[in-house]
Amino acid sequence: MSKVKKGSAGKKGDRVRSDCFVEIELTNSGGIQSTLISKVDSMYGESINDLIILMCEFFEIKNAKIHLDDYGALPFTIAARLEAAYKKVNPADEREFLPKMNKNNLYKTTREKIRRSRLYLPGNEPKFYPNAGLHKPDGIILDLEDSVAPSEKESARFLVRNALRSVDFYGAERMVRINQIPLGLEDLKYIVPHNVHLILIPKCESAETVLEVDEAIKNICAEKKIKENIFYMPIIESALGVENAYRIASASENVCALAIGLEDYTADIGVVKTNKGTESFYARSAVVNAAKAAGVQAIDSVFADVEDMNALRESVLEAKSLGFEGKGCIHPRQIKIVHEAFAPDEADIEKAKKIVAAFKEAKKNGSGVVALGSKMIDAPVVKRALHVIERAIQNNLLKKNWHKNLK
Repeated sequence: MSKVKKGSAGKKGDRVRSDCFVEIELTNSGGIQSTLISKVDSMYGESINDLIILMCEFFEIKNAKIHLDDYGALPFTIAARLEAAYKKVNPADEREFLPKMNKNNLYKTTREKIRRSRLYLPGNEPKFYPNAGLHKPDGIILDLEDSVAPSEKESARFLVRNALRSVDFYGAERMVRINQIPLGLEDLKYIVPHNVHLILIPKCESAETVLEVDEAIKNICAEKKIKENIFYMPIIESALGVENAYRIASASENVCALAIGLEDYTADIGVVKTNKGTESFYARSAVVNAAKAAGVQAIDSVFADVEDMNALRESVLEAKSLGFEGKGCIHPRQIKIVHEAFAPDEADIEKAKKIVAAFKEAKKNGSGVVALGSKMIDAPVVKRALHVIERAIQNNLLKKNWHKNLK
């Protein structure tokens, strides 16, 4: 056992909500002595103390002084904080106190799933978790990287793990952004066994980084007997990453998307990031081209100004015109704008329907030539029209069986 006998985890203070602060000191005698300070003690104090006793029994803690300041934390948060505090005292204990898996979280994903929006949630801020799925993003990212202070990264792993098991994300794709390799490889042990759908690989500069993550995940899946695919979204955030984008995108069959992170990229090339984005035009175009060449989705960076919805819409429309299929969100209010702007407009849908109808008619008649009125339509135009139709269906602008009404 470690010489350190006292450990703590969590947050405390007047502005803290939906979280708690736990301090544990292992002692040589006296049994379990717990102190709870909570505004909801009269309603939930007994259940909180029961959880403390249950966890002490699980970890075979016989004697300890435990102090808990509660600010409305849910049970999965209290359990994560207590386990994190205990593991600081006894890091050699590899047992995990796992909350029961929420049955609403046992849904699957696919490589081709629509990924217009992905909402970032700081990995050490449980207050954002319970309602995130109500905003209907395509994906929710529990972030272990930039949003978590270095001193809190270890504690955040327990919180993200418990959130994956406990929080209902209402069908959103369940994503985790791990830390930069090699630290991120350690994150995977806390994430992979708990029904995560997609791993974001930050600051990715080479195919070798993807392969390291791929090998680590395969080893964990083999050990834990996990059969579901876990997909990867490498994030390109440097000049070197841009130059290696295609090799990164095609490094593994589990890469489903390639994203760009413009804050770090612009810092790397020594320029100021602007809403207009001329300084990153080459990088964004290169990432889109690499993604399309590798047959994966191209995902744009976040838009930092959460107040300017008009500028956000313009940014999404530009991203769409470059070939991006999704964008990061740092506030729930951005999600609706992102979805609307990425959706095809009515004119595009009607034109695509006519092209597809002409294509089907030509095939039915055994003709290799597709004509729309007096214009001849070639294969790339048909492919683009089919893509528009697919997007319209994904955005609920067309029914899946719309083609049955074609005359």
